[in-house]
Parts: sequence; structure tokens; C-alpha cells
Amino acid sequence: MQRLRTTVARLRPITATQTVKSQSQARPMAVGGALRTFEPLRSYTTSVSAEPFLNGTSSNYVEEMYYAWLENPRSVHKSWDIFFRNANAGVSPGSAYQSPPPLGGAALELANAQAMVEAQPNMEKLVEDHLAVQSLVRAYQVRGHHIAKLDPLDIGKCAPASSRCSGPPSSDIITSSDKLGFYGLDESDLDKVFRLPTTTFIGGSESVLPLREIISRLEMAYCQSIGVEFMFINDLEQCQWIRQKFERPGVMQFTLEEKRTLLTRMVRSTKFEEFLQRKWSSEKRFGLEGCESLIPALKTIIDKSSMNGVESIIMGMPHRGRLNVLANVIHKELDQIFCQFDSNLEAADEGSGDVKYHLGMWHRRINRVTDRNITLSLMANPSHLEAVDPVVQGKTKAEQFYCGDTEGKRVMSILLHGDAAFAGQGVVYETFHLSDLPSYTTHGTVHVVVNNQVGFTTDPRVARSSSYPTDVAKVVNAPIFHVNADDPEAVMYVCNVAAEWRATFHKDVVVDLVCYRRNGHNEMDEPLFTQPLMYKQIKKQKGVLQKYSEKLLAEGAVSRQDYEEEIAKYDKICEEAHARSKDEKILHIKHWLDSPWPGFFNVDGQPKSMTSRSTGLPEEELVHIGYIASSVPVEDFTIHRGLSRILKGRATMVGQRVCDWALGEYMAFGSLLKEGTHIRLSGQDVERGTFSHRHHVLHDQKIDRRICIPMNHISPNQAPYTVCNSSLSEYGVLGFELGFAMASPNALVLWEAQFGDFHNTAQCIIDQFICPGQAKWVRQNGIVLLLPHGMEGMGPEHSSARPERFLQMCNEDPDTYPVSVCEFAVRQLYDCNWIIVNCSTPANYFHVLRRQILQAFRKPLIVITPKSLLRHPEAKSSFDDMLPGTHFQRLIPDSGPVCENPEAVKRIVFCTGKVYYELTRERNNRGNDDTVAIARIEQLSPFPFDQVKVETDRYPNADLVWCQEEHKNQGYYDYVKPRLRTTVDRTRPVWYAGRGPAAAPATGNKAAHLVELQRFLDTAFNLDAFTEQS
Repeated sequence: MQRLRTTVARLRPITATQTVKSQSQARPMAVGGALRTFEPLRSYTTSVSAEPFLNGTSSNYVEEMYYAWLENPRSVHKSWDIFFRNANAGVSPGSAYQSPPPLGGAALELANAQAMVEAQPNMEKLVEDHLAVQSLVRAYQVRGHHIAKLDPLDIGKCAPASSRCSGPPSSDIITSSDKLGFYGLDESDLDKVFRLPTTTFIGGSESVLPLREIISRLEMAYCQSIGVEFMFINDLEQCQWIRQKFERPGVMQFTLEEKRTLLTRMVRSTKFEEFLQRKWSSEKRFGLEGCESLIPALKTIIDKSSMNGVESIIMGMPHRGRLNVLANVIHKELDQIFCQFDSNLEAADEGSGDVKYHLGMWHRRINRVTDRNITLSLMANPSHLEAVDPVVQGKTKAEQFYCGDTEGKRVMSILLHGDAAFAGQGVVYETFHLSDLPSYTTHGTVHVVVNNQVGFTTDPRVARSSSYPTDVAKVVNAPIFHVNADDPEAVMYVCNVAAEWRATFHKDVVVDLVCYRRNGHNEMDEPLFTQPLMYKQIKKQKGVLQKYSEKLLAEGAVSRQDYEEEIAKYDKICEEAHARSKDEKILHIKHWLDSPWPGFFNVDGQPKSMTSRSTGLPEEELVHIGYIASSVPVEDFTIHRGLSRILKGRATMVGQRVCDWALGEYMAFGSLLKEGTHIRLSGQDVERGTFSHRHHVLHDQKIDRRICIPMNHISPNQAPYTVCNSSLSEYGVLGFELGFAMASPNALVLWEAQFGDFHNTAQCIIDQFICPGQAKWVRQNGIVLLLPHGMEGMGPEHSSARPERFLQMCNEDPDTYPVSVCEFAVRQLYDCNWIIVNCSTPANYFHVLRRQILQAFRKPLIVITPKSLLRHPEAKSSFDDMLPGTHFQRLIPDSGPVCENPEAVKRIVFCTGKVYYELTRERNNRGNDDTVAIARIEQLSPFPFDQVKVETDRYPNADLVWCQEEHKNQGYYDYVKPRLRTTVDRTRPVWYAGRGPAAAPATGNKAAHLVELQRFLDTAFNLDAFTEQS
């Protein structure tokens, strides 16, 4: 009883004014395809003829009493109150009537008790019915998208339920024939008036509606051309916001001007593809046919975002529709696009260039809708779908950082996806999981999925396990708006809502454009081989422009003359641009640059200087940075006792004028920060360092989440230092940092792998962006990769950073000795595609980091970093090696006893990295200090031919040995051997000392590791080891 009273108490009175307002207007409603008009309603289930007291003039009296009761149940007699309550609960008027209670005493109490007992079942029915309506409303909000008319081909009904995004699941609670019965309702309830729950806005200004109208409005909101997925979001405010946007009556109303603008954009999108097909019918272009509404969709997002204050938008997309986006969204000159189809154009830029549908573009223009400046950047990308996603996010984050946009109000990103790739590529998931991390968030991205309902030749039924290709977005509570791409007005509305969502909540949102692909995977492909039924339907399908123009012509929104003039106008623009394109004789890839660096290069794009600057520092600056690295520059901050010992050790080293690896890195970072260079170090566990050596972020041991970053206390006017532990991702995070490094050349951006071999899960970013990026897209990048490496008996997985893979991709000719020119070393750096170093001293690591910023151009830097050397007592550098006038040493020659009598040296061992310390220890043990020279090649690419030649010439009687700790088919041997041979003009053989070939990078057995180590050390110092082979 208490539960019943509580529930009834929550049902607020229905006001007569609301009911009169809702019932005084006839409401049209679609029922079973026909249009129906509702008259003012009463909830009487028995005919008037069966109830005599409702006939004649008394019916008017009853109606007045009914409205008065709706206004205030207490304003009518108790008998009328009971009557109307019972009638509303479905009781016939005759049975609903009860005699007025007698006046006085016990009889009155008895009558009241009897009335309550008799009314209780009717109260329960009233409550149950309202709860049923509330459940029905929720069902539409949760599952209405399953029966929305999303598929322009309408082929979902012919396929199994799980095969198409528009197909409803079987026995759905809002599509079954017994839908009402599921909730305890029936058709007799359709004309009853129900109070609307607070979780819906279908009533607009009305708070009560008949059930029939409730269902009609819910179907209009959730089951037409738009399907909304949002009820998984666990934030009530966000859910209510979405409900308002889609449920309020009349939300999709467009002005005449908006419709005409939309038509113009559809004309340009469609006619651009038709023009390319007409002129170059046998060329691959990955056209947009079947999803022409993508162009007005993007322009709507840009317009609305510009209106909300966004000044810069970075975009990433696959190849389909890229030329159309470049032409009609970015506003790339049409003649520059058309000349890309000319196979006779000569390339003016260095490098390979790329196909036209991979190129990017940067453009600043006036947005015609808002009359504000907007900068649009479409990133160049490879064929590897979705690989550009984290790169776009990284560049967006960088632009937000540099302009102080801490909330993402001025800079944003838009990512376009294909349906198959969005569901299938893991980097999509990795990128989503960066979206709300403090050091990676871009404060919301608008994702637009071009849902072809097919991936190349693969049907969705065998391409994904989820109902939709967009289900991955649910992991970050991003709302998903599915929309039929053949309904341009619905597309426009959804894109407006998506842009508003991003501006309001600064969270990701997904627009799923359900469309089709009129051609095959490309214009030369035959799709009927694999999708015969789909493409038979596509051949019958009217184009979206034809559909929409017919709609507007029928409405009178546009005249046929205006429509045809718009088509003729754009055709003329294309023809004139085509004529101009024939004058182009040279192809300039730099005209397609997506990330310009104004002022960094000369006007002709060349470096401002090609001289080698010293990377050393004054001693007082080294000491100052060293003491910052040894201190806690925040008061009342309690650090761990073990960390206190580490900081004390640093202070001792500074006093001794030496530094280890961690302190050398600190010196490089601190000095660059003081000079105004922003530094960003990212990766798994980089704040402390995988090997507990770095400790750039100190944690208060008494106060949770209180931290101190001493590096940000070096100088009052220093640049900020960002050091951030990343999510456990390589592909996504490395792509993000690459994008961050694209935004500005005046920042040192580093990504450190937890162990060097983990970079292979980011191989796509390395192979497609970092290695060939400048050659393909004339785009320099100075990102630094730190890859811990070393054979130390720790097993196959944490030993090798796979340096052979990086060396194999260098663009240097191993068989040609470079021409000697002024500033040979700098010219080598400028000509290479990336720099690969394996430093053996902290000082050299210090110099190579500073050189990365001080040189007048940018190249990716791959640093093979040590593990055991981080604490090796001999792996320390004197401040003397870091003072003004010092440089990075590409090769460190032997400075020991061998220098006294070079002619007597029997062998020179070339090596790189940690193995040097094992070689020197073994040489000392054997007493070969005067007969065996050891030279360290610190910079492997570009190869220091000139300095290697000096060493080989210095020891004319020595045989040449390359020694490495890696296996023979791995490491550096195959890269170094031909270059050493070229250096000595092939007059002397190059011998090998190292582990033999193997499939795994290292053994997992410590004893076996030590045996292998001793074996190749014996080979390196046995002067007769190669006698039989010579």
C-alpha cells in the first residue's frame, strides 16, 4: 500500500489548460502509411448510447466537470474525483460511478474506507499504464535506431538481421506485432491521455499526449532517416541534451536559404565527380559517388564550429572522396587537382612524390557562412586506412598547445573513416582511448563514417561481429548518429548537432553516413563479381542530387531555371580550370604541403644555414641544470627515501664534473628549455623511466597526486616541459607524437619505447610516415625515437630494438663513396631520410639531442639507447666533453696505446654501442692494448665514410673486423660491411665477430648467453681467427 501511495504521489496533476491546448488542435499523424487527424479525446471505453446520463445536455456538464478535475481534482466532489480516476483507468462509466458518501461519523469513515478499497485496483492500473508508457518511450530511445530508415538501398530487409546496419534485431520489443501487449497495453489504450515522463521531450510545450500520438512522435524522432545511439552514455545531462535535439517537435525545420545552400553544395559535390569521370574515365580517383552528401556534411560541421569560435580544423581521411574534399571543402585550386591526372608532368621536388588521392593540403580562407577566418588542414596519408587518425590528433593537440587553447575552443579535429576500417583497424580503438587522457585529449573529435555497407569486396556479415561498424565508439561514451545519406537535410541536421555536441561537451561524437558505393573499390573495379544483388539495386538507384532537387522543386523552394543555372555555373568553373591545368608542365608536391613552417626555411624552401654549430654549453650552465636535477624545488615535498639517494648521487656527480646517462639527458633537455625550445617526452613509463633512471616527475609520499617536475624550474623564462606516461599503446601514441612534431619545428618531441622491440607494433607509423614522409610529401619532421636495446641475457623479447630494420630503410647508397663537399657531415644529414645513432657515452647522447634542434632542418632521429649502460661505472662523461666548442662525435677513435705505433696494430675492431665496454674489458684482460684498436661508430646513418677512412688509413697493416653482440642476420653487420668495403675501395676484407645467425633475437638462457658472449670476444681478439678464410 505504501509503495502504491508513493508511486501515485509522483504522478503530478494534469492541468486542464495543457489538455485543452493539446486537444483543441487537430493533430495529423501517419498510421499505416495513411494520414489521420485526431479530434478532442475522452478516455471512455463504453459507447455513449450505453450510458444514458452522458446523452443530451448532461454531456456538456460532464465535460466541464472533467476539465475542472484535470485542473485540480480537489475542485470537484469526491464522487466525481473517484469517477474520473476510475474512468481514466479503463473502467466503464457506469461502473466507475460511486454514490456520494453519507454525512457524519462512522458512516462517513466506512464509506471512505470502502471507496479506497474499491479504487485501489484502478489506482494500480493507472500507475502501471503510466509506467508502461515510460518503458515504451525508453524502448524507442534505446532501440529506435534499429528500425530507422537508414539504408538508402533498403536492402537490409532482404538480409539476415545482423548483416546490415539498418536491419533490426529479431523480436525487437518495439517492432514486434504485440508491441503494446509486451507492456501490458492494448489498442484500447491508444486514445488514452498519458502524462509524459521527464525523460522525453516529444511533447514540446505539452505535458500530456494520447498514446497514439506518443508513439507517432517517437517514431518521427527515432525511426525515420536518423537513428540515434546514446542511451549507453552514463551522464544524465548529456542524454537529456541529445533527447532535446531529436525529440522536440519541429526540430528539423530549415529556412529557404539553408535549403538552397544545401542544394548548391550537393550540385558541386555531384558535378565534380561527374566532371572527373567525363574527362578521365579510365583513371583511378576513388570517387565519392553514392555518398555525395559527405561534402555538405563536412561543410556544415565546419560552419557550425566556426560559429562556435573554432579557428583551425585538422582533418584526416582515407582515399575515397579525397579529391572532392580537397576541391569543395579545403578549396584547393581545381587546376592544381586536374593537372595531377596528366601523366606527362615532370616532378620538380626531390623524392618520390605520391598519388593524388594521398596528398594533403593546408589553406586559410574566409568561411562564407560565418564571415570568419578558418584554417583547414587535410593531412597526407598512406593507403593504410586509419593510420592517420592518431597523427591528426597529435597535430591538433600541438596547435592547441601553441595557441594556449586549453579547452579546445579554437582548434579541433575531424576524422573521416570507412565502415570496414573503422570496425577492423585496432588503431581506431587506440586513438579513441587517447581522447580523454590529460596529455593527449583534443577536447572532442567529430568522426564521420562513410558507411558503404561493404569493404572492398567483403560483406559486413563476415567483416565484423558488432551490429554497427561504429560500436567501437561506445568505449568512450561517444554518441553515434546514424543517418541515411540520401536524405541531405537529415545529414545536415545531424552534422549540426554533432558540431554542437563537440562545442558543448568537448567529447568525441560519431556521424555514421549510411550510403553506398556506386562504383567498385575504384573506378576500374567490377563489384558485381562479389556483390551482385547490391549492385543491381545500385544501378536502379536515383542519385541523391536528383532526389533532393526534385523534392525542392516540388516544394517550390527553387525554380528549375535556378537549379539548371547552378549546374551550368559549376560546369563552367570546372571547364575553365581544366583549360588552365594544361598549362602546367611541372608537378610541385610542395604546393600540397599540409603542415607549413612559416619562417623556418628560406623563401625557396632551403635551410637558412648549412654550418655545423657547436652543441656544447658553458660549465656554469651545466652545473646549474645538474643541481636542479639533484633537488626538489618545491617546499614541504616528501620524496621516497630511495629517490633521495638517487638525487644525492646526482649532486655528487655534478661536484665531480661528470654525468651518467640520465644526467646527460637532463643537461640536454634543461638547456634547450632554457633557450625557449618546448620539449615533449611521451611513452610508457617515461616519467620514471622503464629502468628507474630518469625520475623527471617526483611524487609526494604523503599527499596523493601531488607531483613536482624539477625540469620546469630551470629558468623563469624557459619553455614548458611536458613529460607524460602514455596509455599502453605504441601504434596510436607514436602516431600522436609524430603529429605533434609536425606542427612546429621549434620543439623537441620524443617517444620512448618501454623496450626497443615494442616499436614493431607501431611499424606502420615508422614505415609509412617517419621513414618516407619527406620523400612522399615534402614534409620534414624532427621526431626522436628512443629505443632501449642490448643483449644482456634477458631473453628474446626485451633484447633487440631491431636496428637492422631501420638501417635497411636508409636511402644511402652503400657502394658509392660520397663526394667530398664543404660541411660534409651537415650535407649528409640533410640528404638522408633519417638519422640513426647508437651512443656509447652520455656526452654524445647530450650532443645529438641538442643537435636535433640547433641544425637548420629537421630529420627523424632514431636513438638505440642502452639498458645496463645507464648505471655502468665506465659509461660516464666528463663536463669537458660538453663544453663550448664540442660537438657530437660521429665516430670515436681509439685514443689508447695503439696511437703510439699505428703500424704495429694488427687489427682494428669497429663496433657500436654497449659491446664497446665488453671489448675493452676483454682487451685489457688479454693485454692486447697495443695490437688491437677499437673504434666506435656512433652515427650509423648517415654513415661516417670520411671518419672511417681516417681510421682505416691510420692502421694500414690491420685487418678490419666488425664486432656486434647481435646475431649475424640481425644488428648492423649487413649494413656496415658494404660501407666499410667501399671506404677502403674494396682492397681489404671485412671480417665478422659476433653471434651466428638465428631466428630469435637472443637466448632465454643466461648460461648460453654468456657462452655466446665469450665465443665472439675470443673471435674478435684471436689474431689468427680469420687466417684460414683469407
